[in-house]
Amino acid sequence: MLLQTLNRKEKLKFLDLALHLVSIDGEPSNYEDRILNLMLAEIGDDVAQEYTFKLSDNYERTITYFEDSPVAVRNIVYLNLSKLPLFDDLYNTRQHFFLEEIRTRFGITDAKKKQLMRLVYDERDLIEKTKRAVNS
Repeated sequence: MLLQTLNRKEKLKFLDLALHLVSIDGEPSNYEDRILNLMLAEIGDDVAQEYTFKLSDNYERTITYFEDSPVAVRNIVYLNLSKLPLFDDLYNTRQHFFLEEIRTRFGITDAKKKQLMRLVYDERDLIEKTKRAVNS
């Protein structure tokens, strides 16, 4: 959601964090692969083709980069990262702790986290309702 509003460098840095998040527990799940592909489509072919899909050597530098970004950018990055592990069959606590570290370092309050997570659930619910409507 709203990834297209990020600038080129922010999109590349977002992909670094997303790849790190899905790699915490080994290989990305099928769901994580699908979500990553949707995010890549939203980011745009020009940036997606430029990305190397290798874990960056220093994700700490990437987090620091976003700490100085505008609030809207931090919220968009956190919102989209939150989608990745949420609906996986196996909930990984390392992913949870990684997201919590990002939330804290980005200055995202518990209230804002709840608001953003509600959007993630609403999007998932809309997709499920749409599937049921077109299949019945």
